Amino acid sequence: MREELATEIAALKQREVTPGLAVVLVGDNPASQVYVRMKGKACEEAGIYHESIKLPKETSEAELIGLMERLNADPRIHGVLVQLPLPAHIDSHRALHRIDPRKDVDGFHPENVGKVVIGDPTGFRPATPYGVQQLLLRSGVETTGKHAVVLGRSIIVGRPMAALLMQDAPGGNATVTVCHSRTRGIDQHTRQADILIVAIGKPEFVTGKMIKSGAAVIDVGVNRVDDPTRKQGYRLVGDVKFATRRASRGIAWWGTSSSTRRNRSRRPSRPCRAASAR
Repeated sequence: MREELATEIAALKQREVTPGLAVVLVGDNPASQVYVRMKGKACEEAGIYHESIKLPKETSEAELIGLMERLNADPRIHGVLVQLPLPAHIDSHRALHRIDPRKDVDGFHPENVGKVVIGDPTGFRPATPYGVQQLLLRSGVETTGKHAVVLGRSIIVGRPMAALLMQDAPGGNATVTVCHSRTRGIDQHTRQADILIVAIGKPEFVTGKMIKSGAAVIDVGVNRVDDPTRKQGYRLVGDVKFATRRASRGIAWWGTSSSTRRNRSRRPSRPCRAASAR
């Protein structure tokens, strides 16, 4: 996908257009800082102009909205991302709704949310769910007629992921179950999944006993947990326990945490496939 993107960016630059992305971070949430660094690095590798704007946690809602208005009017910026979660004193809905829908590349503006739900291809699809769908398609995982279980109902991953999987289109036509913090007996649902997508935000929440043999598991989670044995004092883990994945048999899994990427070669005797969904 990055090779395809590089070709498209090169074509735009020949027309003297350099795509520009602004990423806004308010506060010092550890996981958010990781995401912002990853996005900046990806932009540099792709040859995209980018700005990482870091604001103190005391930033007011009015100040953030004022920044949104400036970015909406900036011709160098074609896409605007506001990293969530925002501090509690800022209404995230009001802030996100002030982004020009044409620059809302996260797909959080109501106009784009509605377009994704009804299957209108002119709407921006949230990057992570769309990336997961492309991962399934390009890895040859059939979704039509399959039972897909999504853990998490956030507007970032869970809800748009369910919408994409249900659509009558490539990478869709699945029967979808969405589980969340109030779901009773989550393990009963996950063990029925042909495709399990985990975005629940709880470190190593899913274990092998919760996954049926033959399932395709995509771990979207990136969680920072304390680890005094590491130089930086922490490590990144997913929402699926890595030891479980390593010991699993007949399960194809993909993940986003650094432990997943670092241990790609440590595969069980029956092949597993590892890639990043972000």
